[in-house]
Amino acid sequence: MSAIQGIDPTSRRVPPLGGFNLTLVTIELRRMLRNRRTIIFALIFPTVMFLVFGSGNQGAEKVGQGNVSAYVMVSVAVVAGTQIAAATGAGVAVERALGWSRQLRLTPLHPAVYILIKAFVALVMGAVAIAAVNVVGVLKGDPQMPTGTWLWCAVLTLVCVMTFAALGVFAGYVVPGENVMQILGPGLALLSFLGGLFIPLSQYSGTVRDIAYWSPMYGVAEVARAPLTHELPWYAIVNAIGWFAIFVLGAAWRMSKDTARV
Repeated sequence: MSAIQGIDPTSRRVPPLGGFNLTLVTIELRRMLRNRRTIIFALIFPTVMFLVFGSGNQGAEKVGQGNVSAYVMVSVAVVAGTQIAAATGAGVAVERALGWSRQLRLTPLHPAVYILIKAFVALVMGAVAIAAVNVVGVLKGDPQMPTGTWLWCAVLTLVCVMTFAALGVFAGYVVPGENVMQILGPGLALLSFLGGLFIPLSQYSGTVRDIAYWSPMYGVAEVARAPLTHELPWYAIVNAIGWFAIFVLGAAWRMSKDTARV
């Protein structure tokens, strides 16, 4: 058949970078930005959260190099970034249900590059959500902390959301279809409370607090707020790195299983 069509199979070459190209990245970004639920999660939802939890008479109470409002703003940015990053990563579930991922596997695009593109899009969407919260904080004027501290908190928050982008991809390969966010959304909200993003862990009972130290949200929250609080226990770093490794390995494992089907 190849000879009849004048095609030499040995002449085919794997494209550079495993098929990574900016056109596909642009398509993925446009598709996410056209999703109304994505815009709500990335812009409106975090803004409302900060106005509810971070505004008010919190300017006088100090926390590290800033005040309580700044502490709440960073925490809300973590919640917003992780939610949208997880939702972006979990998009693989819908694509698998529609057969789009199977179509992509018939192209020269390497599966690892496909996940890399998903991670990059999740990072961009997480940056949008984090920026939205910080812009509202600047306009509102309640958060008070040095500019350098502010920037470092935003950068570390962006780095930390990659953990939950990996979780989204992992969940997208485990949970079928659109059901993934029905499970992942409430689950992340519960983890946010358990990780001390809305209620300080000091207000929890001993047993709940001990469990919270092992939760995926605890470590990333401590890392993101470290420039402000100047408090970063070693076990928080281990927590953040450990859960990132677990989610990445889980996503890679499920991706390899899914890829083996073709």
